[in-house]
Amino acid sequence: MSLIEALNWRYATKKMSGEKVSQDKVDQIVKAAHLAPTSSGLQPFKVIVVTNPELKEKIKAIAFGQEQITDSSHVLIFAAWENYTEENIRNVFVKGNLERGLPEDANGDYLNRLVATYTAKTPEENFHHAAKQAYIGFGVALAEAALLKVDATPMEGFDPAQLDELLGLREKGLRSTTLLPLGYRAESGDWLVNLKKVRTPMADFVIEMK
Repeated sequence: MSLIEALNWRYATKKMSGEKVSQDKVDQIVKAAHLAPTSSGLQPFKVIVVTNPELKEKIKAIAFGQEQITDSSHVLIFAAWENYTEENIRNVFVKGNLERGLPEDANGDYLNRLVATYTAKTPEENFHHAAKQAYIGFGVALAEAALLKVDATPMEGFDPAQLDELLGLREKGLRSTTLLPLGYRAESGDWLVNLKKVRTPMADFVIEMK
């Protein structure tokens, strides 16, 4: 199945069956997010995988009662760095150079420019930039789920502050951005499942400048 075919197949699943997604498929979806491109390769986000039923109930309560959370097999939570600091930027480069067998100062000038750029910004500005990087990983994970024929429901409908508190994310230097319940559609209880996929016509969607 091509990516276009997979994206035509997928939709924002409204009712999940409770059927479990195999661990190898979940691992592939998370790996896709892990391999997603990010600005300067910093990967300023984490993916939290939730399967605990009691914890899913608590998440559902702060996500406007959306049943996909508790009916899902797994819930992926994408959480971005709450700030770019000199320490977390340098740590990425130290690890990268070590993996590549390069001297620790191999890209020192570029690293120093990055540190100067980010540390001049406010923590809130940096969080919003990191959140955009998390969204890239989120989108890649969603596409991989579709290729594997795993249903997923992208969600912003939750209280981030409450979720951060529930999971202790701020203590980890993180803030939640999105949720991605994974599972399989329950066709008998999903009002959206058989509706035609509708998108803006390509002629109106694409602006060509020649």
